[in-house]
Amino acid sequence: MNLSRSASARAHLSRPAVARLIVEVLLCIVGAALVACALIANQRHLDQHILPSFLLSRLWIVRLEWIGRIVSIALGLSLALAWRPRVGRFVERSPALALRIVVAGLLALAASDLVLTRLELRPAEWLFPDEEPLRRSDPQLGWTLVSSRIGRPTIGGRPIEYAIDANGYRVRRVDEAVDPNRPTLLFSGESVMFGEGLTWEESIPGQVSALVGVQSANLAVHGFATDQAYMRLTAEVARFRQPVAIVSLFMPTLFGRNLNDDRPHFAPGLVWRPGEPRSRVRALLQLFVPYRSHEAIERGIVVTREVFRATCDLARAHRAMPLVVVPQFGPEERLEQTLRHRILDEGHVPYVTIEIDPTWRLPWDRHPDPRAARAIANAIAARLGHSTLKTQNSNND
Repeated sequence: MNLSRSASARAHLSRPAVARLIVEVLLCIVGAALVACALIANQRHLDQHILPSFLLSRLWIVRLEWIGRIVSIALGLSLALAWRPRVGRFVERSPALALRIVVAGLLALAASDLVLTRLELRPAEWLFPDEEPLRRSDPQLGWTLVSSRIGRPTIGGRPIEYAIDANGYRVRRVDEAVDPNRPTLLFSGESVMFGEGLTWEESIPGQVSALVGVQSANLAVHGFATDQAYMRLTAEVARFRQPVAIVSLFMPTLFGRNLNDDRPHFAPGLVWRPGEPRSRVRALLQLFVPYRSHEAIERGIVVTREVFRATCDLARAHRAMPLVVVPQFGPEERLEQTLRHRILDEGHVPYVTIEIDPTWRLPWDRHPDPRAARAIANAIAARLGHSTLKTQNSNND
């Protein structure tokens, strides 16, 4: 009888020990995985999966990557060597409490995702609803600019006026709307083409218009990816009776947003797709760890190339000259060159690269300053050709 009770007691006491063993093994596996990932993710590997950034220079990206690898190794070694026995002893002493902590953590993670979903978190390119120029939701494009208003932000210590006409185009003045019957240069893109932090006269469309004497229609919308810009262009180009040229913008440092599918987007073959809901926690995590799979990058390259080809076809169908401008701040990095070649050169897209002093950016911002916008505008005007524009204008008249 006593032997039976002793065996039962030993079996009961062994359960916490088994739980401790399981937890320690799991912590060893997680720690080893963190160390292994840091070692496998060398610079060559990261360069294939971390895209160029508009907000950060390559130097800072590499620094952050190294910091991430060091933290991953330190955390992995700490889990496997230092925390493993401590956590194991805690689980052995208080298995019920340890289980409650794990369950509470999982429930908190699920609740966080649910709360963020109910808050209707916007895509990364439109996180702040009150940011100028104001935007509104659009089922086809994702968002567009709020029309018939003037926004007056202060950027870099300067008051800037964003005048948006009834069609959602940026103009010099709200009461000077774009005339669709006149010869027009159409500009498609995002905040760089819109003229973030610049007056109308300093913006790329404003300067090109002044250089060549042809009115500009600025169709750019803050935060747009290349496919969104093309969607807006196809919806607007038919309004213009005499389009002279369609000028689009491509920057390898903005290519990453072309891969986002949490807003209306194109799949390969230019098949329109609505925004795909995804875990909000995952979306926030990707903001801080912008790791992209090889398949996602390849798909983005294919779609972006198709978009620029379609843009050229659209321009020619309306007897307008197609042109893509590629501003390059400082030396072109290898991955930037690869993206430009695979998207524009392999797509046989007419484009012009403008080398710009990397210091020609707005204070506290990486958008082009008036000097950079002037360099881009001069390159566009030179590529379009004054004589060509005059000939087209006379023919249109």
